[in-house]
Amino acid sequence: MIISPHSPTRLYFAANKLFRSDDRGDTWKVISPDLTRQIDRNTLPVMGRIQSVDAVSKNASTSLFGNIVALDESPLKEGLLYVGTDDGLIQISEDGGQNWLKVEKVGGLPELSYVDYLLASNHSADTVYAAFDTRKNDDLRPHLLRSRDRGKTWQSISGNLPERGTVYCIAEDRVNANLLFAGTEFGLFVTVDGGNYWMQMKSGLPTTQVRDIAIHQGENDLVLATFGRGFYVLDNYSPLRILSKQFVKQPFALFPVEDSWMFMQSRGKSNMGETYYAAKNPPVGAVFTYYLKDSIKTLKQTRKAKEKKALKEGKAISYPSWDELRAEDTEEAPYLVFTVRDSKGSVVRRLKASASSGTHRVVWDFRYPDFSPVQSSQGRSRSRKSRRQNSDSGMLAMPGTYTVEAARVVRSTTTPFKGKESFQAKILANTTLPASDRKALVAFQKKITGLLRVVQGTGQLLSSLQTEVKSMRKAVYRTPEAGNGLDKELQILQKKLELLNRELSGDDTISSRNANQPPSISGRVYGLVYGQWQSTSAPTTTMRDQYKIAGELFQPVLADIRQIAGKDLPALQKQLEKLKAPWTPGRIPDWKF
Repeated sequence: MIISPHSPTRLYFAANKLFRSDDRGDTWKVISPDLTRQIDRNTLPVMGRIQSVDAVSKNASTSLFGNIVALDESPLKEGLLYVGTDDGLIQISEDGGQNWLKVEKVGGLPELSYVDYLLASNHSADTVYAAFDTRKNDDLRPHLLRSRDRGKTWQSISGNLPERGTVYCIAEDRVNANLLFAGTEFGLFVTVDGGNYWMQMKSGLPTTQVRDIAIHQGENDLVLATFGRGFYVLDNYSPLRILSKQFVKQPFALFPVEDSWMFMQSRGKSNMGETYYAAKNPPVGAVFTYYLKDSIKTLKQTRKAKEKKALKEGKAISYPSWDELRAEDTEEAPYLVFTVRDSKGSVVRRLKASASSGTHRVVWDFRYPDFSPVQSSQGRSRSRKSRRQNSDSGMLAMPGTYTVEAARVVRSTTTPFKGKESFQAKILANTTLPASDRKALVAFQKKITGLLRVVQGTGQLLSSLQTEVKSMRKAVYRTPEAGNGLDKELQILQKKLELLNRELSGDDTISSRNANQPPSISGRVYGLVYGQWQSTSAPTTTMRDQYKIAGELFQPVLADIRQIAGKDLPALQKQLEKLKAPWTPGRIPDWKF
């Protein structure tokens, strides 16, 4: 069943005859005779002979033979209909079903070849594509054909498709007539030259039957239906339109970047429960698509490639030196870096990307970089708020014009690629209370991000100072020459750090007993960031007041920690070193030979 591309109320339904409704299915009329061969399937040999009526499961799970199984109407010429049957016929009507042209033999295929798919071209009313399934003839080869004269003659466009892999469906790009997609037994293939050369598309698509293809014309999304009720979407395949043999010869290419919408993504299926299925949405942001001809190899990969070549040529292998192996062990893997700049040329964000060959994508989420404390991969955040902040993204940037350019980074050497692309970051007007002054909103968010940076950094420093003082007290205990005076000084410092920690992060004695306490400095700042992280509304007066209060409370705390970290603790460390005490964190050992 299809909807006519010329009328949203017109439906076509195919059985052995073709039916049409012009009122969305309320009433139907037959517009064709029986378009099949009208063969009694009981007269066809199965496994070499006619089977008995008593054969096991002879008619179980078997569709009636003599059906229309492929159907399309030309989007360019109303009433130009194409019909394909399960018994190997293609029928064409140019007058809405009044007259039909029967095509019994297509491209040298055997009779009764199942017509899997018919597609009328978007570019020429005379062009139509057909896919055939010949597995019942013990032929698993792909059969994909094109006619440029409305089905009278056919030419194969199977090209270099794998010999084993039936073609089930085909789609044609609406802009580039040579850009075609084919769904086969073992996945999806694409051609940019009309079918002479095909390439397999993977990138998360498993090796499975692709049974149907649809193209979302507005977004240029490629939608696949696979065997087993699976759906896959390739967002905005339009970069493929400019692929060519010449294009892929260049070492690197950055495709044009489409203008992108800035909005806050919904939080999945929320509280719908596990019985409600929802796939993940693609990341929100500006999408940068790039092509890299050759993978950028590491030193180890380069050495192993040379060794493999030498073995193949029967030559001796050069054994690497320790310095060469050490260079391999300490090398940072090559990568690409994409630099986003605003209209003034200022760097807004840097994004790392894969340095392997092929076509890849990287997404900028319209956000500035995160300025939370940098932690090792083994480090754990202390709360949900800190986990959210310890990512690579910070607050939203301004809408406007941006540019992106790329470079390769190999062994600390950055080499820019030629060219850059410009794009617009636009506001999607779906906010209930949008900020009237977006510039002022971004400025406020930058202020709270700056406060967050120093508050979190100070919290990490405070924690390390407390650890350092505990270690120093243990060292004093293990140093006979140290008197009680040094330990008392450390105890006073330890108490002062505990007080500063309560002012900064709250009183654990109170919170551990589920009692209320005034908000801490960190609590105020985290609350501010939480309120603005997913917001495009103007900050409230309360938010502005919280920023002012948190800043005023934080200033003397920061001054005290600076005094301790910069003067008090280093002085005590020097005393420990003079006493030859065991080493403690933060102290440089003093020794002469």
